[in-house]
Amino acid sequence: RKRSTWSVKKGFDFTLMVAGESGLGKSTLVNSLFLTDLHKDRKLLNAEERIHQTVEITKHTVDIEEKGVKLKLTIVDTPGFGDAVNNTQCWRPVTDYIDQQFEQYFRDESGLNRKNIQDNRVHCCLYFIPPFGHGLRPVDIEFMKALQDKVNVVPLIAKADCLTPVEIKKLKDRLREEIDKYGIKIYQFPNCDSDEDEEFKQQDRELKESSPFAVIGSNTVVEARGQRVRGRLYPWGIVEVENPKHCDFVKLRTMLVRTHMHDMKDVTGDCHYESYRALCIQTMTR
Repeated sequence: RKRSTWSVKKGFDFTLMVAGESGLGKSTLVNSLFLTDLHKDRKLLNAEERIHQTVEITKHTVDIEEKGVKLKLTIVDTPGFGDAVNNTQCWRPVTDYIDQQFEQYFRDESGLNRKNIQDNRVHCCLYFIPPFGHGLRPVDIEFMKALQDKVNVVPLIAKADCLTPVEIKKLKDRLREEIDKYGIKIYQFPNCDSDEDEEFKQQDRELKESSPFAVIGSNTVVEARGQRVRGRLYPWGIVEVENPKHCDFVKLRTMLVRTHMHDMKDVTGDCHYESYRALCIQTMTR
């Protein structure tokens, strides 16, 4: 699979989903990635209310411009799991949602109005892994395996400011090992074209080596070295979200918005959606 270059003029639509346990800063990360405000009106619920919280999926669209390229980004925020006593099949609302988008696309594609199809298929799912454990929990393995044939899964280490650089490296190695061991299919970066320039190849290598990305989100601007930066203030210093030494935030954003968005869209259409479509046709012709 090769990375495709994209047409800049007409801009893009991209649908990004976030999933994982409650309290891992999913919305905060998305807000800081795209400078949006996903939950302006969200009230913080107490523990009692949290358990009865509706399992609903919300969708927000933001328009961003990246290096002159217009991007219509749809963010699908899924309810965190882990508050409920029973987390069996907690991925069902998420996989159902992805399937519903495939179904809608399939119907539109088979219909008369093929020219103006609204593509709501999910192109990428950021799956948040807690930093506190020593690797993947059974729920993480099951969740990612439930998603792996339907969407490009990009695992992230959440709240990476809880860990030292050495701990982050250890956790990344452990996660890579376990993803391999349990046969979890995460999004694979395509091979670089031999004619790409050196700078791009270097960037590509760094992305591959840094995965799974360790991330921190922050909606606050703090003062560091006389400059205003987005970060978190701690008694022992400042963690800067956009400082590559502090976390992989910039790498993740680069991958999503600049380098691999088109490939993820291709994989969605050519692999995940095609499998769904083949299944539909098979069922219809039985």
